[in-house]
Amino acid sequence: MTLTLDTRLRIGLQTIHRRTEPATGPWLPSIDELVERVQLVDRCGYDSIWVGDHISFPIPILDPMLQLAQAAVASRRLMLGTSVLLLPLRHPTPVAKQVLTLDHLTEGRLILGVGVGGEFPNEYAACDVPHNERGARLSEGVQVLRKFFSGEAVSHHGKFYGPFEDVPMRPPPRQPGGPPIWFAGRKEAALRRIGRLGDGFLAYVISPDMYRAALNTIDTAAEQAGRGTIPFGTGHLLFTRLDKTYEQALDRATETLSVRYAMDFRKAAQRYCALGTPEQVAETIRAFYAAGVRHIALDLLGPYEERHEQIEWFARDALPLLRDLTAA
Repeated sequence: MTLTLDTRLRIGLQTIHRRTEPATGPWLPSIDELVERVQLVDRCGYDSIWVGDHISFPIPILDPMLQLAQAAVASRRLMLGTSVLLLPLRHPTPVAKQVLTLDHLTEGRLILGVGVGGEFPNEYAACDVPHNERGARLSEGVQVLRKFFSGEAVSHHGKFYGPFEDVPMRPPPRQPGGPPIWFAGRKEAALRRIGRLGDGFLAYVISPDMYRAALNTIDTAAEQAGRGTIPFGTGHLLFTRLDKTYEQALDRATETLSVRYAMDFRKAAQRYCALGTPEQVAETIRAFYAAGVRHIALDLLGPYEERHEQIEWFARDALPLLRDLTAA
């Protein structure tokens, strides 16, 4: 395999600010709420916090970069990542400035996850970006980011961005070469793009077998691109619900995800989520580890008011079942 994977499993949490799904009335997230959440995740022994991104979404969602900047003050240990930033919706030059700033504000604890989204075409229309250009814009946008990550003056003459000449951006990144860029994607063209350009792979709503097949496609593309043996990050956003029984967990997961994605999610929840007792959830995570996943981002489903309980329950009863993998 061209891609070199870590041996240790790392487990983090997806989202900081989120409201109950379903819910009514105004949503007023607070600073204290964020600090309490981040410090709880840190105290419980997780490795990271991740946040998603949409300009327009069926439920309220905040900007990921601003959330991570605030979260970085509440924990000096946790890795922080976007899962994922929809880069084609934005011009990559100001994004580069934001990322370089955040790399310093987190003291080098940032992973930049990028993707195209696309399930909500109206947000592309609202940003004046053609929906059918999102993959090509992602590829070129990452090229622009990496040029600015070099710390040198940047020139670029592309199809979507530029031309511009000798544009410096200071300060250079805290992490040498800039934060690692992990790509989301499921279709073959997206997976091959990851093999050519990515420092890592972030997946969601796939099974362990699908993850293994995707990683093989990425590896083949990396080899064909002549990248040599490279360290490679492998992550997965895993919808998770702990409960007394599998059926109870499935009911809560279905309720949450059906509201979030404005569709009946029950069959997908059965296929793609980690549900049930701590033992059942840990077994699902082991299957993803065997498929090549080394970073799990748990998206704990159910009412917002139960989020702290879910975070503590997983840390108390599921994490110890995975100790042989997390301590590797």
